[in-house]
Amino acid sequence: MEYRRLGKSGLQVSALALGTWSTIGERLHLNEAKEVLKFAFEHGFNFFDTADVYNNGQSEISLGHLLNHFNWPREEYVISSKVFFGLNNSQKPNTYGLSRKHIYEACDASLKRLDLEYIDLYFCHRPDPNTPIVETVQAMSDLVRTGKILYWGTSEWTVPQLLEAYNITANNGYLIPPTSEQSQYNLFNRHKVEQELTPLHYSHGLGITVWSPLSSGLLAGRYNQGVPLNSRLPAQGYEESRKEVFGENEEQRVLVVNKLTNYAEKELNISIAELALAWCIRAPCVSSAIIGASNPQHIIQNYKSLLFAKQLNEDVLKQIDDIIMFKI
Repeated sequence: MEYRRLGKSGLQVSALALGTWSTIGERLHLNEAKEVLKFAFEHGFNFFDTADVYNNGQSEISLGHLLNHFNWPREEYVISSKVFFGLNNSQKPNTYGLSRKHIYEACDASLKRLDLEYIDLYFCHRPDPNTPIVETVQAMSDLVRTGKILYWGTSEWTVPQLLEAYNITANNGYLIPPTSEQSQYNLFNRHKVEQELTPLHYSHGLGITVWSPLSSGLLAGRYNQGVPLNSRLPAQGYEESRKEVFGENEEQRVLVVNKLTNYAEKELNISIAELALAWCIRAPCVSSAIIGASNPQHIIQNYKSLLFAKQLNEDVLKQIDDIIMFKI
């Protein structure tokens, strides 16, 4: 496993992180989750990502139970969680968002579910238009000072919002700037990380962790033959997710993925998932890419991408770009 600094901090995270959304505490039974988590840790994963909203708190509970079961040295793993949405889809005042009140109460609740003394990295899961950024920065800084969290970050914040947070902390020794931003990044969602966040990585030391490197399975070839009826995407209520994965032209995107699959298998002798993940983590500004896994075999497949990422030369990158730009 390769380990990378999270931005300009001293925190070392594995280039691949294991995420818990829709797996641990939801799709996987506890024994299945135990097998996946153990396998990941034994293969060098030290970064495990969760959130209070994942399966309405159950992901944190299951992850905490498994960490207690394995009793690994606390210094050998990094846990990230998130605050914003709250539990039970509540829209009551102060049960969601980034107010000082909700941040404090959500952090305490997450620590209890995880059964941990501190969270290594605590993300503001989304920006909150109803709370001044200075209030959020103050609350997160206070949590760092009290030792409940070690670092804080953001997820899907805009560059102006991040710059405001940096400016707030620039001349105040007590207030602590965000260490990392977590954004979506894959072959079909490139602009924000490459054009907006990368400059902040170099100018302000922003660490970048990315989610959905395989675009919800699209870049693993899961939908090459169409969308299975038993998957999430056809279900009512997931229309926005389906549009996010397939874009405006579903047929076009599936055709591109099929072309990528043929190129990966026939020209490079790897799977499309290995190619897509290697492409993602090849970026020097990306500290860690968060993957999901339903069984140890997924860990093995994703692990292979680390080796191939070092072999991605300009010719291969150009071929990938040409395929991505293909039009019917």
